[in-house]
Amino acid sequence: MDAAIRINTLSKTFGNGRKALQQIDLSIAPGEMVALIGASGSGKSTLLRHMAGLMAGDAHSPGLIEIHGRTVQCNGKIASDIRSVRAGVGFVFQQFNLVARLPVIVNVLAGTLHKVPMWRSLIRWFTPEEKARSIEALRRVGIDECWAQRASTLSGGQQQRAAIARAMVQGAKVLLADEPIASLDPESSRKVMDILARVNREDKCTVVVSLHQVNVAMKYCARTVALHQGHVVYDGPSAALTPALLRELYGAEADEILALGDHIGSLQDERKPVHVSWTAPVAPIAALAQVA
Repeated sequence: MDAAIRINTLSKTFGNGRKALQQIDLSIAPGEMVALIGASGSGKSTLLRHMAGLMAGDAHSPGLIEIHGRTVQCNGKIASDIRSVRAGVGFVFQQFNLVARLPVIVNVLAGTLHKVPMWRSLIRWFTPEEKARSIEALRRVGIDECWAQRASTLSGGQQQRAAIARAMVQGAKVLLADEPIASLDPESSRKVMDILARVNREDKCTVVVSLHQVNVAMKYCARTVALHQGHVVYDGPSAALTPALLRELYGAEADEILALGDHIGSLQDERKPVHVSWTAPVAPIAALAQVA
């Protein structure tokens, strides 16, 4: 089976000479949910941005990244058809990346922009079907009642769930999440991770999520890739990441990783699922039309 994500000999050196990524080789199968872990500055965010084609690797390096067999970048050059490739890649940012003054539904509808003509995107005109799909995505993440609110009125956890809904509407087959719970409280963190796991399971979407908390990676991801100073130092079962192994891999930096406990696991397991029934009524299209 072809890999969902294939990376060969990728390196990235910044202008100050710092080597952010060094000879990265990585293959992720369709439908996997993989955690990226590492101390601050290990290269997690940089690697995710390269996967999405938001950054180019070193020009002198024969680095290659493919998503479902399509080239994202090669030899330090972003593919000429990268916009088409990105249409199948959703990206969830740590700081949500929503337009604060716009309604939640319009932010989610941004996931359809790769499919609509330029003139429609400029005037924010969307079809009833597109609006209904966006409401369904919001319902799946449990915030459909917030569709008409400005994004700025949502809590951090709700904004992150809206960002995931945007990727759902996009129809992404690969979802990259860059420390999506770093700034969230425990309950919001758990909801976001539960949703990412459900998108992976129910939509057969490949998910790569960068995390600081090793125990969260072990809870949600069967496989973990550990980065250290731009190198892959571990790629294997999350369950094998014992404190002893982490200290072997990271040395003194292991204390930074181990100091971040499993704040999600500290909550009671008796909780209501985030998922809301698909049979719930969709907001009237006439009302939705007011936000176009």
